[in-house]
Amino acid sequence: MSEAKFDFDLIVIGAGYGGFDAAKHAAEKGLKVAIIESREMGGTCVNRGCVPSKALLAASGKIRELADSEHLSGFGIHAAPVRFERQKIADHANNLVSAIRKNLTKTLERSGVEIIHGFGRIEGQQNVGVREINGVDRIISSKDVLIAAGSDPFVPPGIEIDGRTVFTSDEAINLEWLPRWIAIIGSGYIGLEFADIYSALGCEVTMIEALDRVMPTFDPDITKIASRTLIDKRDIDAKAGLLASKIKPGCPVNIELSDVKTRELVEELEVDAVLVATGRVPSSKNLNLESIGVKTNRGFIPIDNSMRVISDEKIIPNLWAVGDITGKLMLAHTAAAQGTIAVDNILGKNREIDYRSIPAATFTHPEISSVGLSELEAKDLSKLENFELGIVRSYFKANSKALAELESDGVMKLLFRKDSGEVLGAHIYGLHAADLIQEISNAISRRQSVIDLACEVHTHPTLSEVVEVAYKQAVLQIK
Repeated sequence: MSEAKFDFDLIVIGAGYGGFDAAKHAAEKGLKVAIIESREMGGTCVNRGCVPSKALLAASGKIRELADSEHLSGFGIHAAPVRFERQKIADHANNLVSAIRKNLTKTLERSGVEIIHGFGRIEGQQNVGVREINGVDRIISSKDVLIAAGSDPFVPPGIEIDGRTVFTSDEAINLEWLPRWIAIIGSGYIGLEFADIYSALGCEVTMIEALDRVMPTFDPDITKIASRTLIDKRDIDAKAGLLASKIKPGCPVNIELSDVKTRELVEELEVDAVLVATGRVPSSKNLNLESIGVKTNRGFIPIDNSMRVISDEKIIPNLWAVGDITGKLMLAHTAAAQGTIAVDNILGKNREIDYRSIPAATFTHPEISSVGLSELEAKDLSKLENFELGIVRSYFKANSKALAELESDGVMKLLFRKDSGEVLGAHIYGLHAADLIQEISNAISRRQSVIDLACEVHTHPTLSEVVEVAYKQAVLQIK
C-alpha cells in the first residue's frame, strides 16, 4: 500500500524491459506502481531492437540456408531458386512486435500497474513531472522513483539522417526497401546483424569501421575465424581504419571517408543507402536530472551495484536507475535483471548485480556469444591477483552434432584460473552459440571450477559437448 503522503510507492520512467520488469515485480510485491512511457510500450528492444531484428534474421537466415546450394548438396538436396517477398518478411517482424507489445501491456495491467502515456521527468526529491500525450502537464509524487529511459542510436557529427536513404537501426527494422548497395557504418553487433540480413536478401554491402580492425568489440581470435564466414565469404567489402566524416542523403548517397588519424580525405563512395550503426547514447537529456543534483557521465546516470543513483560519490535517496541509461551492459536482459534487483532493494533486501556472469550474443549465421572477462581483462586480473591464466579452445569440427548439420565452422575459447580452476570467461562462434553461452554464464555466476564442471555429463550427440570438451581440456592444466 502507498504511504498516505505519496501518490505512488514507485514510479518508473520508461517501459522498456528494465522498466517493465521493475514495475511488474514491484506490483506483484504489493507496491502501488505507475509506469510512464512516451513512445510504444516495450521500449527499444521490443519495438526497434532485438525483437524485430531477430524476426528479420530468422527470415533472412532461412533464405541464406535455402540459397546455399553447396551446403544443401552435401545432404543430397537440390533446391529450386529461392524466392521471397520483402513485404511479408517485414510484416513478420511487425506482427511479432505488435504481439509482444500487447502481451507486455496486458501483463502490466493485470499486475495493477497504472500506465501513463507521456514524457516523464524528475521534479525534485520524490516528485515526477509528466507531460501527457493529450498535453496535460502534472506533477505526481512517489516514495521511490526508478529511471529506465533507455537509449537512442548515436549519429556521429558529419552524418545527415533522412530516415530513407541514410538511417539508423530504428528505421532499418521496418525493411521498407532493399537497396542494391548499402554501406553500414560500424561493425559491432548491430552492424554485423544487419550485414547478415542485407547480404542474405541480395544486397551488396560495404562495412566501414573507424577502429583499426573490423569487429573490434569481439575477441580477436573469434573475429579471425568468424570474419572468414560472416564477411569474407559473402558479398561484403569491409574497410577498417576509415572514418565516415561526411554522409549526405540522396540518390545516390555520397560518403566521404577520411583517415582516422590525419582526418585527410581518402576515398569517396556513392551508394544507394547507408545504415548508421555506430552505437547508442543514453536518453537522459530531458529528464531534468539537475533538479535533484545528479551529474551524468557523458549522459549516463551513475549507479552503484544495487541500482541506487549516485552523484559525487553520494547516494541520491529514493532514486534508482536501470538499463541502457546507466551504460553498464546495454542489453535487454541486463536491464531486466537490474530492474528486479532495484525493486528488491527498495523492499529492503540487499542484492547486487554480477555483471561478469551476464552473457551477450550476436545473432548472425553462425552466431557469436560471450560472457565474463575478455582475454585482456583476464590477463590483467591474473597479474593483479598473481595467478596463472589458462586458455583452451574447443572446436566444432570435432563435434558430432555440428558435423551432422554440416555446420562445423566454430570454436569456443575458455578462460580460467590455473590455480583454482574458476571459470573467468568464454567466447563462442558457431552454430547456436547464443544458447551454448548460458551454461558458462551459470558457471561464472556460481564461481564454479572446471574441476567440478568437467564431471558433469552432457547429452550425446549435442553441441553442448563443445563446452564439455573445453572443461575437460582445462582440467588438464590445473596445477
